[in-house]
Amino acid sequence: MSAQLRAAAAVMPVARRATLRAVRHFHQLPTGGIQRADGVARAVRRPTRFPANAYHNAVIVRNASFARILPKLVVKFARIPALFGGLVVGGVAWIQYQAIQVSNSAQEMFGNMKDAFATTTTSLWGSAVDIAGQTKRGWENTKEQIELPEWLDKILRRDGESGEGNGNSGGPEPPKQSRAGAAAVASASAAAYGYDQASEDDERTPEEVAKDDHMMHITKMMIEIRNLLQKVGQSNTVTLPAIVVIGSQSSGKSSVLEAIVGHEFLPKGTNMITRRPIELTLVNDPDARVDYGEFPDLGLHRITDFSLIQKNLVELNQSVPESECVSDDPIHLVIHSPRVPDLSLIDLPGYIQVAGENQPRELKRKISELCDKYIRGPNIILAISAADVDLANSTALQASRRVDPRGERTIGVITKMDLVDAEKGAAILADKQYPLRLGYVGVISKLPTQTGLFKRDTGNILTTISRNEKSYFGQYPALFGSDAHINTGVVTLRKKLMQVLEHQMSSKLQVTQDAIQRELQETTYQFKVQYNEEPMTAEAYLAASLDDFKHLFHKYASTFGRPQMHELLKEALDQRVLDQLAARYWNKPISDLVPALPEPDNIADLPKADPKSPYWHLQLDTASSALTRLGVGRLATTVVASAVQSNIDQLINKSAFAKHPSARQVISEAAATVLADRAYTTSDGIEFSLKPYKYEVDIQPQEWQQGRDHIAGVLKTELEHCQAAMKQLEGVVGGRKKLKEVMTFVDKARKGEVVVEGETRNGAGGFSAALLAKGREAVFLRDRADIINMRMLAVKSRQCKSLENKYYCPEVFLDAVATKLTQTAVLFLNVEMLNDFYARFPREVEAKLGETMLGGGLDRFAREDPRIRRHLDLIKRKELLELVLSKIDSLNRMDGTGMGMGPGMGRDHRDDGGKRRRGILF
Repeated sequence: MSAQLRAAAAVMPVARRATLRAVRHFHQLPTGGIQRADGVARAVRRPTRFPANAYHNAVIVRNASFARILPKLVVKFARIPALFGGLVVGGVAWIQYQAIQVSNSAQEMFGNMKDAFATTTTSLWGSAVDIAGQTKRGWENTKEQIELPEWLDKILRRDGESGEGNGNSGGPEPPKQSRAGAAAVASASAAAYGYDQASEDDERTPEEVAKDDHMMHITKMMIEIRNLLQKVGQSNTVTLPAIVVIGSQSSGKSSVLEAIVGHEFLPKGTNMITRRPIELTLVNDPDARVDYGEFPDLGLHRITDFSLIQKNLVELNQSVPESECVSDDPIHLVIHSPRVPDLSLIDLPGYIQVAGENQPRELKRKISELCDKYIRGPNIILAISAADVDLANSTALQASRRVDPRGERTIGVITKMDLVDAEKGAAILADKQYPLRLGYVGVISKLPTQTGLFKRDTGNILTTISRNEKSYFGQYPALFGSDAHINTGVVTLRKKLMQVLEHQMSSKLQVTQDAIQRELQETTYQFKVQYNEEPMTAEAYLAASLDDFKHLFHKYASTFGRPQMHELLKEALDQRVLDQLAARYWNKPISDLVPALPEPDNIADLPKADPKSPYWHLQLDTASSALTRLGVGRLATTVVASAVQSNIDQLINKSAFAKHPSARQVISEAAATVLADRAYTTSDGIEFSLKPYKYEVDIQPQEWQQGRDHIAGVLKTELEHCQAAMKQLEGVVGGRKKLKEVMTFVDKARKGEVVVEGETRNGAGGFSAALLAKGREAVFLRDRADIINMRMLAVKSRQCKSLENKYYCPEVFLDAVATKLTQTAVLFLNVEMLNDFYARFPREVEAKLGETMLGGGLDRFAREDPRIRRHLDLIKRKELLELVLSKIDSLNRMDGTGMGMGPGMGRDHRDDGGKRRRGILF
C-alpha cells in the first residue's frame, strides 16, 4: 500500500468520528438564526475540543521542511488540524446544500430546521478557518511537491477557494456556490422566470442575465406607463398592449394563469364562474417577503391568503346577475411577489359551445362579443387550447384568427400535454397548418393529484408544476430537448410572455408618445381657455369653501343673540299660557250630543265675580304654578338649540357645502354635538335660577302694562287661528250653509231641544256620523272665538289696567309671568350655551371635516361638485399626460445592452449570425 493510501485510511476514521459528533450535537442546538451564532459556535467547540499538544504541534509542523521526510509526511499531516478543518468544511458544505434543497421542497414543514443548519454551518466554518489559517503557510511551501489522492485534492482545493473569498471581505464566510448558481442568485430576472426554484437549470451567460434584467426593468416601466394611460382614458390610441387570455371552459385556462402567478387564486366550479374580466397586474417586488394581492378599487390591500383572494373574486363575479350573463366591468387585481415577472394580463370568461338549461340562450354570443372587445389590437392574445382537442376545433384559435389572421400577436399555449402521445404533442407544438409568428408553448399546468399523508404546500406552486413538467418532457429528449427547438414548460412561457410584451409595448411606444403629445396639447389648450390656467386642488377647494362658510357663520353670530332668543322663548311660553287658559278658563271640546251641564262659574261671569272668590283665586294660582313648573329650562334649551340648528342648515344651503351631502351632514352633526354638550348643564342652571318664581312671582306695574299690551296680540292671533279653522271646516262639509245646519242641530241637542237616543254609526237627525263630528268641532270653534273676543275686550277694559285686579285678568298676569321667566332664562342661555357654541363650532367643523376627508374623502368631496370635478379632471389629465411623457423620455434615454430604447426601438435587432437579439422568440 502506498503512503498516500495509508494516510487516507488513517484520516477517514478520525474525520468520520469528528463529523458525526458535530452532526449529533447539532440536533441539540437551539435555533435562533445569526443572532445566536456565538452561542452555537461555543456549543460546537465543546464536543470537538482538540488536545492542546496537537494544536501546538500544528504550529511546529507548519515551519518544518516536508520535502526531507516525505515517507512520514502523510501520517503527520493526518494529525494536523488543517486536514481536519478541510474535511469539516466539505461535510458542512454538503449539509448546507441538503438543507437548502429540503427547505425549497417543504418550506413550511422544515423552516426552523433550515435556520438551524445555516446557523451551525456558519459556526463550524468559523472554527475550522481559524484552525486552518495557522497551518496554511507551511502547507503552501510544500503542496506542489506532494501527490495527493483525487478526492483529497478536491477537498483542499475547495478550502483554498473559500479562503481566497474570505480575504476580500476581511473575515470568514460560508462556502461559495457554483458559478452558475451565483449568477442565477445575483440575477433579478432569475426568480421572475422561475429559476429560483431550480437554479441549476439556469444556463444563461452573464451577458444574457444582464440583458434579461434590463428587459425586466424596461417591462416594469412600460407597465407603469400603461397603468397611467388607463387612468387617462377617453382615447383608444393612448394605450399600450396587454396580454389577453382566452380559451374554452375546459381548456385549462385558469391552471395556466395560476402557474404563471404561482398560486391558486382563480374561481373554480362546474358552472360558469368567471362573469367579469379580471385585469391582473403582476408586480415583481424583490423586497416583498411574502406574496400578496390587492384590490385597489375596493380598498383591499396586502391580502397574503390567496384563498381570500379567490373568495373575493367569486363574490365579485357572482355580483353579475344570471340574467345579464356577463359584464364588461373589469375586476382589477394586483399581485406583488419576488417570484413573478412584470406582466399585465386580462382573464376573460371561457368560450362555451352550447348554453346550459339554466343559462340564457344569448350567453354564447355575449361571451364572444366580450372577448372580441379585448382581443383587438394592440393587445397580445394568449390562446389556450388543450392538447387532446384538434387545433382546427380550438375556439381560442378561431377567435384569434378573426382579429389576427396572420398570427402576429397570438401566442398559442397547448395544455394537458401529458394526455396525448409524446409524438403527437411534439407535432402540435411544431404545427405548420395553423402557424403563429409567436409560436406555441406546451405546458402541463395542472397540479398532480395529491398523494400521501401530508397536505400540499399552499405556497408557490411553480416548483411542483416545473418538477412535474421536467419529469415528463425529460423522458423524451429527442422530441422536447433543446435540439428539437420546441418551447415547453411554464418557466419558458413566463419568459416568452415578458419578451413578447416588452417587444409589443416598445413597438407601440412611439405611436403612443405622438398620440399623448397631441392629447396634451389639446388638454393644455382647454385648460387655458376654460380656466385661464388657474390651478385647482381638492385641498384648495375645501379651504375656500370652509372660509366662505365661516364668513357666513360669523355674520350670523353677530345677528343672533339675546333679543332673538328672548323672542323665540317668549313665543314658546305664549303657547303654554294659551294652554293654561284653555284648560282652566275657556270652553272644552264637545264629545257627544247630550245636553250640557250648567257651569256655576262661567268665564262670562268673571268681570262681575266677588274679588275674594276662592274659585277664581285658585284657578289663577294653579295656572301660574303650572307655568313656572312646566320645565322652562329644558324648553328654553330645546327651543334655542332647534333655532340655532335650523339657522346652521340655512347657512349650509347658502354655502358651497350645499352641493356636498356628506359634508353637509358632517357640519350639521357638528352643530348638534356642540349644542348637546351644553344642553343638560344649561337646562339645570336655568331651573336653578327660576326656583324663586316657583313659589311666588312678584310682578311690577310696568311689567303688568307690558303684559297687557302683549297678550292682546296673542289673543288676536289665536282668534285668527279659530276663524281659519272654521273656514277650513266649511270647505270640508260642502259650504257654510251645510255647516250651519249641522251646527244648529248640535246646539239644539246640547240645549235639550232635540233628544238624541245615542249616536249610531250611521249618525243622527239625518246627518252622518262624520258630518256630526265636524258640526261639534265647528260649535267648539265658534264658542272659543266668542270667548276670545270677550276676553280681548276685558283686557282692554279699565278693570285690567290695575295690577290689583289680576284675578279678573288672568291672561295679563300669566303673560307677565311668562315674560319674567323668559328674561331670566335668556341671561343664562346667552352665557352658558350660545357663547360656548360660537367659540367651539368652527373648530368642531374643521375637526369633523378633517376626519371625513381621510382615505380619499377629500377627492370624493371635491368631485361632488360637477363644476369642480370637471376642473380637477382636466388638471389630472394634464398631469398624467405630462408624467407619461416624462417616463417615456426616460425610457428613450436608457442605453440598455442589446435592447436600447432609442430611435430604433420596436424593431428587431439581429446579430452577425442572423438570429434575433431582441423581440419575438420562436
